[in-house]
Amino acid sequence: MSEKRLYQTIAREIRTLIDSGDFPVGARLPGERELAERFSVSRVTIREAEIALEAQGRISIRTGSGVYVTRRPEGGPDALPNVTAFELTAARAVIEAEAAALASANITDDQLDELEELILSMSRADIGSDSGEDADRLFHLTIARISGNPVIEYFVQMIWRMRTELPRVKRVYASVCKHDSAARADEHSAILEALRNRDPAAARVAMRDHFHRLFETMLEAAETEALSEVRRRIEMDRERFLATTRI
Repeated sequence: MSEKRLYQTIAREIRTLIDSGDFPVGARLPGERELAERFSVSRVTIREAEIALEAQGRISIRTGSGVYVTRRPEGGPDALPNVTAFELTAARAVIEAEAAALASANITDDQLDELEELILSMSRADIGSDSGEDADRLFHLTIARISGNPVIEYFVQMIWRMRTELPRVKRVYASVCKHDSAARADEHSAILEALRNRDPAAARVAMRDHFHRLFETMLEAAETEALSEVRRRIEMDRERFLATTRI
């Protein structure tokens, strides 16, 4: 699979159709089934593409009504704030913990099954694979949707845009998640269990614990990288010193 994942490719193709006027501002997009057949992908991929387009301000998803094209925003992807992976993770711990607490009061059995299937996808995925990361992303976006608060859902969508589109944030997360798949699945299972019990406090704590552990792992990775850089520079200085003593 190319660096651009499938849902991103489909989102780009739909965006091209919007820009060309095939789907004008105010128009209702075809349904998931029709778009899935048009692009020869699954309905899940179409749903993910629409979530990405909504985060970019290109469409509006109206529950029970459909998906509508919105006026092109003045800013583009470059309008994303310049944040670090640590800043983003700290924000996620606050926003997504509350999303989980709200979702615990609204979640249905079918939605619990949906989240469980996503955790299974994470567990089965190869370390560092796109499929595991996609399941992780959809797990968090689904909880935000179930929260029932469109503002929280929007912010979680924007968080994932920063997570996947800001190069230095993406690089840090990739380095951590590559060695962290087992812990990730276990922590998501703890979140699911709290949601299954319809326990807002437990859901909030489980989500916070997930990000606190992630934050600690990121700190350890940053420390290891810094120590490696120090060793590299010391070795270079040693080689230069030995070279001068041989003259």
